[in-house]
Amino acid sequence: MKSPDRRKLLKGIGMGAAGAGLWAPLSADVLGLDEDRIKVIRYFSHGGDSQGRPGQPMVNQSSRVVMVETENGLIGFGEGGEPTTMNECASMLIGLDPFRTEDHWQAMMRGMHYTAGREKLHSIGALDLALWDLKAKALDVPVWQLLGGKARDHVECYATAFPGGGFGSPLGDRAKACIDAGIRVYRHATDNPRQRVVDRFELVRRMHEDALELHGAVGDGHWALDFHTEFDMADAINLATLIEPLHPYFCEDLLRSEGTDSYERLRDRVRVPIAVGEQFGYKWDVNTLIEKELVDYVRCQLPNTGGITEYMKIIALAETHYIGLIPHFTGPIAEAALVHCLTATSSVALMEMLGDGSRTYPHLPDMYDFRDGKFWPNDRPGLGVTVDLDELTLIDEYDEYRMGMLMNRRPDGSYMQW
Repeated sequence: MKSPDRRKLLKGIGMGAAGAGLWAPLSADVLGLDEDRIKVIRYFSHGGDSQGRPGQPMVNQSSRVVMVETENGLIGFGEGGEPTTMNECASMLIGLDPFRTEDHWQAMMRGMHYTAGREKLHSIGALDLALWDLKAKALDVPVWQLLGGKARDHVECYATAFPGGGFGSPLGDRAKACIDAGIRVYRHATDNPRQRVVDRFELVRRMHEDALELHGAVGDGHWALDFHTEFDMADAINLATLIEPLHPYFCEDLLRSEGTDSYERLRDRVRVPIAVGEQFGYKWDVNTLIEKELVDYVRCQLPNTGGITEYMKIIALAETHYIGLIPHFTGPIAEAALVHCLTATSSVALMEMLGDGSRTYPHLPDMYDFRDGKFWPNDRPGLGVTVDLDELTLIDEYDEYRMGMLMNRRPDGSYMQW
């Protein structure tokens, strides 16, 4: 890799005498890198984790792996998407400068007659992760350095389906084992996969009893309750009011996610901390909740938002209203990317860990660093993941440029609508 030229770099970021005017985006030349173009993008499936578990079949997102390769041999990896929209988006990048991540995001987002929906955003997000991985590797730095550097030493976690306490052990014992393992919050949920006919009054009563047990075991702020979008307004208000004195860290998805304006009515009637957003995509899905301060935590995640490029904007938007970040878990590469994003912000943040963090993946010798119940930023270049291609199965390969709409640009070169 060509080492960055310090004099060029300082000039490019406005620290040299000639750079005292308007700031300009850093070009490949300014960063001391050779001009480059995206040569090919490959899309892979894999066999799941070390126990052959592919993930959650009822969640319409994927942990498929995308690899972006340039003419100069730079490689970046991302995760997510599905073949149809991946084909559409990846083809828009072939032959282009790999370092213009914002420009590419706009093109993929707006490059067809219909702007991207949530499934397509997943593919955009996978490619965006790969472009950030590639860029940081080219500069031999971890992604968190490009996002502003460290603002925290580690990222705290909450656990879903923590296995501690032994099979069939009481709820309070499982929660205590979770906290004793160093995890900040034990998450409990209203959904019971063995009970599909739900009596709403019985469910509220049972969840209140569970909350009492959790609070008795781990105390204030070390437990959370996922309402699972399962309740209507009256029952959500009732349960939230019952558990308010027990001080949950957060209550998740109190209502269905389609009609976010309903949170205005809910917010006026409950006092528990509200966390919403795991079913959302880009910033326009969550901006009203943030700007009207209807939630306390945003649960948007990678790659669902459309990648790091978009997620950092959501972080900034949330910070202006003192709203924290509790992203939902996704795949292991996307989780690694989340560590970089949250490392670079001082906003309150918790990441979700499924189980006790012991899960491994044959195709990922290196992924996120998880120990003592926390995610730790590392100094490995890029996203810090190592991918074993021998453990992957090729789905498709894209090496021909194909644009959808003929996008217009303003005189300064930025995208406007077609």
